[in-house]
Amino acid sequence: MSNFSFKTIVLSFAALAAFPAIAQEKVLNLYSSRHYQTDDALYTGFTKLTGIKINRIEAGEDALIERIRNEGERSPGDVLVTVDAGRLWRAEQLGMFQPVKSALLESRIPANLREPGGHWYGFSTRARLIAYNKAKVKPGEIQTYEELADPKWKGRVCMRSSTNIYNLSLMGALIDHLGEQKAEQWAQGVRANLAVEPKGGDTDQLKSVAAGQCDVTISNQYYYARLLRSQKPDERQVGERIGVVFPNQKTWGTHVNISGAGVLKHAPNREAAVRFLEYLASDDAQRYFADGNNEWPAVAGVKADNPVLNSFAEFKRDTLNVAVLGRNQPGSQRIYDRVAWK
Repeated sequence: MSNFSFKTIVLSFAALAAFPAIAQEKVLNLYSSRHYQTDDALYTGFTKLTGIKINRIEAGEDALIERIRNEGERSPGDVLVTVDAGRLWRAEQLGMFQPVKSALLESRIPANLREPGGHWYGFSTRARLIAYNKAKVKPGEIQTYEELADPKWKGRVCMRSSTNIYNLSLMGALIDHLGEQKAEQWAQGVRANLAVEPKGGDTDQLKSVAAGQCDVTISNQYYYARLLRSQKPDERQVGERIGVVFPNQKTWGTHVNISGAGVLKHAPNREAAVRFLEYLASDDAQRYFADGNNEWPAVAGVKADNPVLNSFAEFKRDTLNVAVLGRNQPGSQRIYDRVAWK
């Protein structure tokens, strides 16, 4: 090689080095079925901390799962965030997640709130409470989920549809604790006690109880908390007419479910995706969940500035691994169908 050529090459590299490198923008493509505006603080906090921009696609969980299936290996999705272990289990069964091994996640997220193989993790918790009309039900009159099937409550119970994921997961827990036969007897008893045919969401059930259309129902605690924290006087009045019970304190504890996330199988930005999951386990992110949507942090010891959550006394939680709720989901639906719970 001539001196001229060598010098030319050296000068060329030197010239290139003189120009600043054009860094590829760091991004995370997030698919989320969480429809809470308060989650914006979560995403903003992650970007401020890491410099990673979040591209969001928000839709219902069924629409997102179908989209991911159709995209296949070409999917740009990095993380799927959704509510209820049953939905995360569905996505896992379709092969949509890849396992994540993280010492940070394993140290901060309790074992019962994550899928044992690391395919998805819970980052906030919600309890399925019994709510009652204070004018019609005495404190302590009902203490367990099983009691909802007692004939004394005939014509006094409101419930959501059997196809609702919250009810499927609750049934999944009952199958594990009671056995399938007794769980079906429970469903049959509750079905016989309904005041009206199942319809509407948790808030609708709470409003029906407050209005005296029925006396008791089941609801996730954050719906109740929203009513009490509402800026609308009529919604606060609904909350004030209702009492709540953390069921089964003398047995296995109150049924607890999660909001969670997993890294998608073909994530193009895997490192950012894992980092996002680890961020969701941080103290700041855990407080966003609690303060924004009235959910409890999954990480022990994180205290939230939420007056309603903080007003609840400590209670015994069911420690059943949430993956069981998904695994029992098909059996849960079969039971509801057999007892004609719409």
